[in-house]
Amino acid sequence: MIMVLAGKNSFARQQAFDSLLDGFISEHGDIAVERLDGAVASLERIQEALQSSPFLAARKLVVLREPSLNKQFTESAEQTLANIAETTDVVVVEPAIDRRSSYYKWLVKDAQMQDFAELDELELARWLVAAAKEQGGELSSTDARLLVGRLGTDQQLLASELNKLLTYEPHITTATIVLLTESTPQGKIFDLLDAAFSGNARRALELYQDQRAQKVDPSQIIAMIVWQLKVLAIVMAANSHKAADIAREAKLSPYVVQKSDSIASHLTTARLKTLARELLDLDVRSKRERIDLDEALQNYLISLSQ
Repeated sequence: MIMVLAGKNSFARQQAFDSLLDGFISEHGDIAVERLDGAVASLERIQEALQSSPFLAARKLVVLREPSLNKQFTESAEQTLANIAETTDVVVVEPAIDRRSSYYKWLVKDAQMQDFAELDELELARWLVAAAKEQGGELSSTDARLLVGRLGTDQQLLASELNKLLTYEPHITTATIVLLTESTPQGKIFDLLDAAFSGNARRALELYQDQRAQKVDPSQIIAMIVWQLKVLAIVMAANSHKAADIAREAKLSPYVVQKSDSIASHLTTARLKTLARELLDLDVRSKRERIDLDEALQNYLISLSQ
């Protein structure tokens, strides 16, 4: 058997690998597993591992990590993988594989392939609800979206934070999420804009200083504000459409759309265009002139609250 674990979703890919490995070791023992780094091992070494008999076991498992980095291997992969010993199973791990290559096409045709794509925000929220239930906990769809909105789309981070929340209290609530998780810089920027558009310049500046204290560069803050203004433009252009519909069409979290909708209520389309143009001018000036970007950004935030 040749099993291929491909795709950029490292969390899901690792879970599948761990499951395969644990199942094999429980039946044949750890001594029957041979691990090779495709970028380092020679073609001869790989061939030897695939064709040799297992030692003190009925079967053996050869784990090949990123053999696509080995040009000699990919050029002879079809022949090499077609001649493995009958007592050998193979797991090929390929996070980033060229889908145009003959190597990839052969794997699709002759191996058992699982392709783990990264999940979008809505898929992650659904996964969190299911994962909480599987571990004996409870997490609502709304709070799952809140968690994704606060932490971002790193599934490994979300899994770690979910375990922490479930340990604290199996029934996860909005209050425990806010208490036990730290919002990502993008989430903090949202709070910053929310404060500014609500007329609370003092709070907006406090949040800005907090980002700077965490070593977030002003240019990064500009990039995050640009993203937030883009979301606001999408929400405003959608008029009275439901948040769920906007989120689905724009591939955004409903939580992000709902929060953006509250900010959009303070804006007109003309005002949003002006703010976007002013931010663009500020960004261009910072690249062409020697200006105090910190001071300029803070003045921009003050103008939002007026």
